[in-house]
Amino acid sequence: MSDKDAAMDAPEVQAAVTAAERFLEGNGRVLVRPSGTEPLVRVMAEAPTQQQADEVCDLLAKVVSDELSL
Repeated sequence: MSDKDAAMDAPEVQAAVTAAERFLEGNGRVLVRPSGTEPLVRVMAEAPTQQQADEVCDLLAKVVSDELSL
């Protein structure tokens, strides 16, 4: 198992995804997944505004980054 796969199973990452989905209140979507071709985790969000999408992505990317640095 690679570090990117381990990060996806971390409770902190799962909690952050759940929090982001609640923040969007059904008006967007969140996708966090390990890349199949590169050594990284992809973080994507759709939201009513670019600002909301950026906030969600920034938060999730930080949580994933923190988990990968363990």
